[in-house]
Amino acid sequence: MDPNETIEPTYYNSLYRHGVDEKRRVQIPAKWRPSRPGTELTLILWPKAKEGPCLRVLPPPQMARLMKYIDAMANGDPNKGVLKRFIGSESIQATLDKAGRICLPEKMAQDAGIDKEAVLVGLLDQFEIWSPERYERIKASDAVMAQEAFKLME
Repeated sequence: MDPNETIEPTYYNSLYRHGVDEKRRVQIPAKWRPSRPGTELTLILWPKAKEGPCLRVLPPPQMARLMKYIDAMANGDPNKGVLKRFIGSESIQATLDKAGRICLPEKMAQDAGIDKEAVLVGLLDQFEIWSPERYERIKASDAVMAQEAFKLME
C-alpha cells in the first residue's frame, strides 16, 4: 500500500436483513466490508441487552480500542479479569469469504438466537447481528429511550 494513500473510514449505518444459509454464513453489506482482503473482524457474543444476546462485530480499530480500555483498568479491579475471560472465551476472529460472507460459529448463533435470518444493525463504528425477533424487541425498547438519548446531543 502506498504510504501516502489514506483509507476512508468505514461507517456502519443502516439496517440489513439477510438470510443465513445452512453453513451459518451471512452476507455482509458491500459498504461494510473491509477494504483490505484478509482483515479479521472480531465477533463477540454481547450479553448486555435485556432482550437477549446478539453478536457484536468489531473491526480491528474498535477491537484495539476495547483492548486498550480493558488494559487501562486497574489490575486489582475484579471486572478486568471478568471482561478478559468473557470476551476472550466468547469471541472469535472471522474473515470474509470471497462472496463477502462471514460464518457464524454454531454456539454463538444459537446463543444469539440466530437461525435462518439475521438483522445487521449499524452502530456507526461497528455493527451488531441480531435474530429478527430479538431485534424487534430491542428496537421497541430503543424507541422509548431515543427521546432522552437525543437530549444528550444538544
